[in-house]
Amino acid sequence: MTMKYYPYNDFKNDTNKLLQQIKAFEPEMIVGIARGGLTLSHALAEGLDIRKLQTIRTELYDKQLKREKITIFGECNFEMIQKVLVVDDIADSGETLHAVMEYLNKEFQDVEFKTATLFYKQTSIYEPNFWINEADDWIDFFWERDFK
Repeated sequence: MTMKYYPYNDFKNDTNKLLQQIKAFEPEMIVGIARGGLTLSHALAEGLDIRKLQTIRTELYDKQLKREKITIFGECNFEMIQKVLVVDDIADSGETLHAVMEYLNKEFQDVEFKTATLFYKQTSIYEPNFWINEADDWIDFFWERDFK
């Protein structure tokens, strides 16, 4: 499997493009999917001036090995919230976003959810509402490499 390094400057530029796409939605809260979506969630929260940031954690991969079933950890509180942006780094297989959105839409039917990622693969079973890059390689994000 080939890997494509994704440096900070690309992240900064792509996040600013993503912010322009998202602004019209006017989310009141962001839910970051841990761990991959946390860096982007924080950056988007700053760019949109949103202080309400929550996380949920999923497990589908152990390093590059895919598990058989996705697990979702954590609970969200959307009291008095109508619009939520759900953020991950990539829609790779799409299984993570699909499972998270299925869970959120079932549990919180009065909330409008939209999703944002930096990368989207055409083979993904879930296409985010907002995304910037089409991926065809394994993406090696700067936060996965630069701090080891």
